[in-house]
Amino acid sequence: MASLSFSNSVLFVLCIFAIAFSEANLNKDFQITWGDGRAKILNNGELLTLSLDKASGSGFQSKNEYLFGQIDMQLKLVPGNSAGTVTAYYLSSKGSTWDEIDFEFLGNLSGDPYIIHTNVFSQGKGNREQQFYLWFDPTADFHTYSVLWNPQQIVFSVDGTPIRKFKNLESKGVPYPKNQPMRIYSSLWNADDWATRGGLVKTDWSQAPFTASYRNFKANACVFSSGASSCSSHSASSSTSGANSWLSQELDSAGEEKLKWVQKNYMIYNYCTDAKRFPQGTPQECKIA
Repeated sequence: MASLSFSNSVLFVLCIFAIAFSEANLNKDFQITWGDGRAKILNNGELLTLSLDKASGSGFQSKNEYLFGQIDMQLKLVPGNSAGTVTAYYLSSKGSTWDEIDFEFLGNLSGDPYIIHTNVFSQGKGNREQQFYLWFDPTADFHTYSVLWNPQQIVFSVDGTPIRKFKNLESKGVPYPKNQPMRIYSSLWNADDWATRGGLVKTDWSQAPFTASYRNFKANACVFSSGASSCSSHSASSSTSGANSWLSQELDSAGEEKLKWVQKNYMIYNYCTDAKRFPQGTPQECKIA
């Protein structure tokens, strides 16, 4: 862990926000937003499923908005021939200058690896894609996909292994998501115009319905009360010692080594090395990080 130097504005925000911790009951934390019955919350809130067929996909969103947090969700992705499908799981604010932290899981032909597509938007600007293969079959069982978002950095992790880090480089002129509360969203939808091999492989609708599953959501986070500029604590566990240690968390040396391992062996695209896309030079954060 490392201490953080907060600006006065961030300190003020954190003073009016309380730490909230929630887990287990998906009915409590999420609401289905579209899909005409294709999305379901089952087993007394223990399991959520999204389905896609030729007529429609489906999606859900969190009931709470968050401003910083350690967000964990277990997903089991669409099995079999999922080419053309995308399972999106992300945090996003609203408005024309929105912030967003993205996981997108790009479907595949049976036997081919899934691709994890990640992106970070700040002040409405994205174009920060990094893509990875996974070192396991994400359709065979549930795996934990996590976002650590604090005033210092954003870390994407899979089963506790960091795969990507986006540092706060506001001091160097790079906008950073820190002022806009975000909801969690997820959707399962057809994107066969681009998702699999650039759109060369189309969705095989004879395999429908396609289903992705979710469980074991945990949020150790600052919760923004809807319609008010204050925050409420939802659990006594939020006051336990160390409950907010994630607010100043950095990757330790072991975490940095794991990050390097993933990026060396499983990264398949990095916008920071795409000279054709950025002929005038890569974005500022690529030159610093």
